[in-house]
Amino acid sequence: MARVILFNKPYGVLCQFTGGSGRATLKDYLPVPDIYPAGRLDADSEGLLVLTDDGRVQHRITDPRHKLRKTYFVETEGNPSAAALARLRSGVALGDFTTQPATIRTVQAPIWLWPRTPPVRFRRHIPTSWLEITLTEGKNRQVRRMTAAVGHPTLRLIRCRVGGWTLEGLAPGHWREVDASDAFPHGSRGPD
Repeated sequence: MARVILFNKPYGVLCQFTGGSGRATLKDYLPVPDIYPAGRLDADSEGLLVLTDDGRVQHRITDPRHKLRKTYFVETEGNPSAAALARLRSGVALGDFTTQPATIRTVQAPIWLWPRTPPVRFRRHIPTSWLEITLTEGKNRQVRRMTAAVGHPTLRLIRCRVGGWTLEGLAPGHWREVDASDAFPHGSRGPD
């Protein structure tokens, strides 16, 4: 049976177990042997990281052909216009690739949101907005590149859902073990 760990990665933690060069890594939080991240979050991103000891589960989560949805709460600089939101929804040309269509909606800051350390820099004359972004792919720094391309750089990024797994009840720096079948949509057999 596959082991699957959900971890709420704090800001600044590297998504690796070794070689942090003095920076916090997964090893500082997860005393579970032989598990590996199924996807990554940059050091400056927070939220749900899935780890597993099963290569089939890892492949099912990370391979874009499976279209497993990943949802993020994103604080952006400024207030995106309807045109900017439409570009995000339809796909954004980023030079080396064009993003797949995404589900985008404006939201209020999540009520469960924890304070970030260090806090996002406050600018009195520049408003911020929150977006909920759901992708079926996950290329390197994709969300940050998407919002920057439409003129609204990401200030804070929190992944809150991968498939059927969520951050619910999981404080930053904490983890829990779950059943692998919970992530995959109903009717799916789970890992191939």
